[in-house]
Amino acid sequence: MDINIDQIGEIKISPDVISVIAHTVASEVEGVAGMNPNIADNISSVLGRKNIPKGVKVDLNDKNVNIDFYIVVDYGARIQDVAWKIQERVKSAVESMTGLTVSSINIHVQGVSFEKVKEE
Repeated sequence: MDINIDQIGEIKISPDVISVIAHTVASEVEGVAGMNPNIADNISSVLGRKNIPKGVKVDLNDKNVNIDFYIVVDYGARIQDVAWKIQERVKSAVESMTGLTVSSINIHVQGVSFEKVKEE
């Protein structure tokens, strides 16, 4: 991603950077038990790209960002609330840190975790 700044030069923001921001913010949302790797994550790990956060897919074109999350929610959490909080917080963080526009944030719920129930 190239951003011109007063013809002095350009700033390039890697989709991997956006993935790290998005993953960090989403992981802090109450009700998110974890994130599952999707098929793209599995392919990336085979190709040797191991530092990219699992469960986040970023598509970057022009100044628009589309983000997909593949999450596992805690048992008892209201899925709609968890998804909305992820969308709201990630959009705010990515836009404020990068200056890019987040066009969509799609949440794919892959499962429910019963770990907290077992601990109690």
